[in-house]
Amino acid sequence: MKIMISQPMNGKTTEQIKKERAELVKELESQGYEVIDTIFAEETPKDCDTSIYYLSKSIEAIGKVDGLVFMKGWEQARGCRIENQVALAYGKFIKLL
Repeated sequence: MKIMISQPMNGKTTEQIKKERAELVKELESQGYEVIDTIFAEETPKDCDTSIYYLSKSIEAIGKVDGLVFMKGWEQARGCRIENQVALAYGKFIKLL
């Protein structure tokens, strides 16, 4: 099963984000899941809202996976909550941590 991780990212560096999710990726892969990389590091176009730009990338990724795993604290992160609603609306497998 191909999955992505929904993770609170606001105010964190790419390095912090990667470190937080590394153990979870290892655990999920040991359970047979294929975890896709959804750390988008490209620069935001100048005429875009950064948060919405990266959220759109995440929503695009939801269309390419079978399910989502939501990391602790997802309920307080606006983007994660939106990803959860999209996943629910489109019948994706959901695992809440």
